[in-house]
Amino acid sequence: MVDGDRGPPIGPLPAHCEMIATTEQRTGAEGQSYAIKFHVRLPIDWNHRFLFQGGGGSNGVIGNATGAIGTGNTPALMQGYAVVSQDSGHDNARNTDPARGGDLAFGFDALARANYGGTSLEKVRIATLAIIKAFYGGDPRYSYFYGCSKGGQEGMAFAQRYPEAFDGIVAAAPGFSLPKAALNEAWDTQQFSRAAGGTTGGFDQLANSFSNADMSLIKDAVLDACDADDGLKDGIVGAFATCTAQKVRPRLQARQCTAAKSSGCLTPTQIDVMTSVIGGVKNSAGASLYAPFPWDAGIGAIGWRVWKIGIPGTLPALNVTLGAGSLGAVFTTPPAMLTTDPQTLLRFQRTFDIDRDSARLFATSPAFPRSAWTDIAARSPDIDGFVRRGAKMIVPHGASDPVFSILDTIAWWNAVNARMQGRAADTVRVFAVPGMNHCAGGPATDRFDALAALTKWVEQRQPPMSMPASAGPDTPWPGRTRPLCPYPQMAVPVPGSTGDDPKFTCALAPVTNRRS
Repeated sequence: MVDGDRGPPIGPLPAHCEMIATTEQRTGAEGQSYAIKFHVRLPIDWNHRFLFQGGGGSNGVIGNATGAIGTGNTPALMQGYAVVSQDSGHDNARNTDPARGGDLAFGFDALARANYGGTSLEKVRIATLAIIKAFYGGDPRYSYFYGCSKGGQEGMAFAQRYPEAFDGIVAAAPGFSLPKAALNEAWDTQQFSRAAGGTTGGFDQLANSFSNADMSLIKDAVLDACDADDGLKDGIVGAFATCTAQKVRPRLQARQCTAAKSSGCLTPTQIDVMTSVIGGVKNSAGASLYAPFPWDAGIGAIGWRVWKIGIPGTLPALNVTLGAGSLGAVFTTPPAMLTTDPQTLLRFQRTFDIDRDSARLFATSPAFPRSAWTDIAARSPDIDGFVRRGAKMIVPHGASDPVFSILDTIAWWNAVNARMQGRAADTVRVFAVPGMNHCAGGPATDRFDALAALTKWVEQRQPPMSMPASAGPDTPWPGRTRPLCPYPQMAVPVPGSTGDDPKFTCALAPVTNRRS
């Protein structure tokens, strides 16, 4: 069936009670009618567990409340979980204004912005628990959260702001630095526009800044530089954290054009642009304003390209169509009056002054007493309450995520580890997925069940030493299996392992028996 604003088409569901609920109805800025809406499904055959399903993007839809938990995994509702999803306090169909970013107009309302940042979460959780108790006659035995991207940010917000809420959280590819990541999207557009030859062309010009052949050259350079550093040359850069520009740039320069540009070489500008993009947004003094990105084998994959530059004649860059409006309406103060015209959004990013305008992420005003960063970021290493509760968190993140850098996630984990005097892994484990793009895709073993690993950790007190993962049909090696390892470990081949299906273990450093 098609659930309308409840989410994408879904298949047959188990017998359950369904409820659409509304709370906090009010009239907000510009006369807009706001409310927090949420969607609850309660299976008749209940396993005494509750799952809060995270949102995505700018939210504004209540979701289908089936508990999607990753490609290839049985949704939580079908496993017997009671599930809730929510719109975070605004409705894309109702709260829209074409002069204020269309369905991003909620960014002009301080409470709607705060609800989006995380204030709505606990309100929905408490209401849902009351519904569960009324329906089943008791409380859940275990409560979990699962989300990716904006949903990952919501999981982090729960752990930091409402630490008693859940027994376990999966916060995948967490957008816990959303305002800074949106600033980085503008940086990307400015850099790729340089490679495209100027700032006056449209989306196709941006998409043509790098051809598929150019992207293949870059991937080859990355693999030449770093593929074998995990102990096995297999198209997966397990040691992505140490795959630096110092290693990769000489390989890029070896592919530099010596004459006219052709499909077999990269121009000096292309090499400089890609280096700047991977290095992350910086001001004119060279200070980093967001984390850099690793050089990884998923750079240039379709799931990377559609975000960064788009596909000529088919799909404009999501960095622009999703990122520009959010930066203007939701992540800066005062919000920018932007229409939804794609060319206007492209121009806004190209002319965004990194030095001057980045301060607007942290600015306040009489209408916005809290900054966008205060409302929406969820990057604090203070998860002390979550630790005291004995709760657990798993954070999967693609090493080739084009939107939220895994190096930002790793830096956060390192800060948590320092705060916990080296015991962060007792509570939270980051699982890098080499090659994976945003939440899924790329040349990666991107099929794994983080919720199953989390429930085993919470309910049986068995921490995940690794997570089995496999590659999908769109990868270079369908069906390939690899373990995903908790940072700072990586998957390395077992010494003496031979054949086309080598054995792996998780280790802090690769072994020395490198082979092709």
